[in-house]
Amino acid sequence: MTAAPDTCLVALRIAQSHPSLPGHFPGNPIVPGVVLLDHVLQAAQSWLGTPVTLQSLSQVKFMQPLLPEQDAQIELTLQATQLRFSVRRDSQLLAQGIMQIDTGTLP
Repeated sequence: MTAAPDTCLVALRIAQSHPSLPGHFPGNPIVPGVVLLDHVLQAAQSWLGTPVTLQSLSQVKFMQPLLPEQDAQIELTLQATQLRFSVRRDSQLLAQGIMQIDTGTLP
């Protein structure tokens, strides 16, 4: 994990053995969007050093699928109580959005 004061980059790789993959989709698994969002939230909590209370998600878009065992990167940018995120595989944008977080959780 690397960080500047208001930006953080985190490596992401979902194992073929992840429990959500057999049902999403049988024979041709892709990483579910909810799994990506969970990893974004975990990355934010690790970066901020505190539990993050998610208030809302907005402008969330999934542009391309992430396949099991593919390397990707989460980028987080904090602007007041808005946590903007993107997930990329190389230069290809896979997902992006904004998490509104509880201001009481910020350090």
